[in-house]
Amino acid sequence: MLNWIQKILLAKHRLLFIVWCVVASFGAYFSMYAYRKPFITGTYEDLYLWGLDYKTVLIIVQVLGYMVSKFIGIKVISEMRPSQRIKLIMGLVLFAELALLGFGLVPHPYNFLFLFLNGLPLGMVWGIVFSFLEGRKFTEVLIFGLSISVIIGSGLLKTIYLQVQEWFPFISEVWMPFTMGGIFLPFFLLFVWMLSVIPAPSAKDIALRTERIPMDRKRKKKTFSFFSGGLIGMVLIYALLLTMRDFRDNFSVEIWNEIDPDWEKSVLSITELISGVTVLTLIGLLSLIKNNRLGFWATASLVACGLLGGGMATYLYQVNFLSPFYWMVFLGIFLFMAYTPIQTVFFDRMLAVYKFRANAGFFIYICDSIGYLGSVSLLLYKEFFMGNMDWHLVLVYFSYGVSIIGSLLLFMAMIYFKRIYNKQNSVQGSEMVSKVVETNFQIKEVNL
Repeated sequence: MLNWIQKILLAKHRLLFIVWCVVASFGAYFSMYAYRKPFITGTYEDLYLWGLDYKTVLIIVQVLGYMVSKFIGIKVISEMRPSQRIKLIMGLVLFAELALLGFGLVPHPYNFLFLFLNGLPLGMVWGIVFSFLEGRKFTEVLIFGLSISVIIGSGLLKTIYLQVQEWFPFISEVWMPFTMGGIFLPFFLLFVWMLSVIPAPSAKDIALRTERIPMDRKRKKKTFSFFSGGLIGMVLIYALLLTMRDFRDNFSVEIWNEIDPDWEKSVLSITELISGVTVLTLIGLLSLIKNNRLGFWATASLVACGLLGGGMATYLYQVNFLSPFYWMVFLGIFLFMAYTPIQTVFFDRMLAVYKFRANAGFFIYICDSIGYLGSVSLLLYKEFFMGNMDWHLVLVYFSYGVSIIGSLLLFMAMIYFKRIYNKQNSVQGSEMVSKVVETNFQIKEVNL
């Protein structure tokens, strides 16, 4: 049965293969969010620890665990072999659910430790799901499901959380995260099975996008050294975007309370859905560009539009041209227009352009690890140095900073990528000329 699905249906029917990959990756990662995000919908009123609001403590410790997971993932995901994927993803999510059980069982304030344990395995799930999709002719289309789960997952799960809480008011805030994980466990197992039967990249995929392989320490060092100048710039851009994304997501309830006191819970899903569909349609169109170099530069252009657009949307909101709703919609669109391509297709195209045998997970996990370090830093800075500044004002100032600094970093990074591309092709051209000259000389010798 499995061989029939894998070798007959998916390998020979392109449309079915694309739909299968989109559904499987969306479902698996969306289900993972059920173990990570629902707790932040709670308010945990009148609870404090070390003089801090308890919700802030919970978010910080979980993000710390998630950040540590990303640093671990630089090694684990880049070195992971295809045969290890399924056991690893199942073990990680089950560990996270057990941590949520501990969060419910252990009383305040000691249960905060279990949210660190909850975040610790979940940071590697994205890399495992993405490893099934990278290095293929239609990677930009295949990642649609994975990307939209990142964009809409948190908002939609908050809406589901509030609905479940309305249906079962006797379930306390500390038990709701475990309850949500239990509800989604059967769905998670189904989608992981769907991932398990996705065929490996074909010979045509490898020819178009280069082979994706596990990376040992020597290969990682060589790869990082080659791309270092541009990579550092992209890591810093991604860190800024991820920090802003996390802040906007973690404190969306508080932000909406400030900018629109009459907001409804459905807005959390609606704004993210609009952002997700818009951005992923644009990313999907990148798959129409067959030339990898053009595709690489088109991806960078999309990032540039997102960086500049976010600052412009915030300015229009401040001068009352945009309502709070449309500010959040456009800010989400431009934020993910810059963030999502870096997380998904930028490094995939980069490896294809420079013909490097590696895997994109290595680069993405470097970005993610630094990004979550920035997210934790902003949370701490806001708590200790910003006093009682409004949540939405933090988002306003941060969006301006990301727009200006990010655009400058992107400009410098792309100059570096262009320089090493020209250098690489110059060397390859010289080698080809040398081979032609050597061949002609040998032919002349034979004629003599």
